Amino acid sequence: MPRPVTLFTGQWADLPLEKLAPLVKQMGYDGVELACWGDHFDVDAAASSKKYVHDKWDLLKAHGLTCYAVSNHLVGQAVCDVIDERHRAILAPDVWGDGKPEGVRQRAARKLALTAKAARAFFDAQPGRKTGDRTPAIVNGFTGSSIWHSLYAFPPTSQAYWEAGFADFGKRFGPILEAFDKVNVNFALEVHPTEIAFDIASAQRAVAAVKGHKRFGFNYDPSHLGYQGVDYVKFIRLLGDRIFHAHMKDVWWGHGDGTVGVFGGHVGFGDARRFWDFRSLGHGDIRFEDIIVALNDVGYRGPLSVEWEDIRMDRVHGGTEAAAFVRKIDFPSSALAFDAAFDKKNQ
Repeated sequence: MPRPVTLFTGQWADLPLEKLAPLVKQMGYDGVELACWGDHFDVDAAASSKKYVHDKWDLLKAHGLTCYAVSNHLVGQAVCDVIDERHRAILAPDVWGDGKPEGVRQRAARKLALTAKAARAFFDAQPGRKTGDRTPAIVNGFTGSSIWHSLYAFPPTSQAYWEAGFADFGKRFGPILEAFDKVNVNFALEVHPTEIAFDIASAQRAVAAVKGHKRFGFNYDPSHLGYQGVDYVKFIRLLGDRIFHAHMKDVWWGHGDGTVGVFGGHVGFGDARRFWDFRSLGHGDIRFEDIIVALNDVGYRGPLSVEWEDIRMDRVHGGTEAAAFVRKIDFPSSALAFDAAFDKKNQ
């Protein structure tokens, strides 16, 4: 069967879910990946109220939608980051608190751990869920990084300096992953600049930093790899057993005027000088057929979740077009060899 096509609601959090849900169905999606901001998924309410999670499912069901993952990128970002004033804009007051960095990081860690409990309660309440179903729930998100600012190694930066950053990540995320394990939930890091893992090498190093914890994996998103020059298909083939969820998002690169490089030049998205920009699916340079083949090869059967970002395009137009695009490019793997019928025993 084709994989379900969902929409990540993070970029639509200005709309309440009761208004977004019918639009999502109208645009052609099977379901949503619920963001833990706006009113789309309240972690505290989901963790403490059966009524809340049942009401959420009732709302989705009323519009013919389902859900396969929740995402708490904003809180996750603060767990390992060097905290500054920018974080205040993305964090709830109970996480930001007095803004003192270590306190912010610790409160973010507790909230991310609570997200596992909330996700478990939500998916346990899914209509039609069979008793005894032990399918892990999925929380997508970020980790932040204490060493991202040292990306360009000047002043001269040693491996020991970077290793301390991975150790910090391991120390902070170890207890979080244990909390996830207790409730049968997987954490899927979206490999992304500013995170502890932003390419293949750093993703492998992150896995090692948490001692290969079974609850730590990835929300695969090719758009954050392609413009860096990272082989986004190789990522699937090397780390496919840890891909818990997949984003479909496009990007183009090499389209600027040569005045802005891959680091962005401190200019905004949509600036014509930029070397790269996120694009609506099918309008960028990502080779999605290669991705589908690789996902089939590694046995990924989860949803294909559209994270729609294109500053140049109306989002309803783009979101509708993106749903149709994903359905067109996805295909199931074969159950038999194409030349099997040549063998007389199969005739």
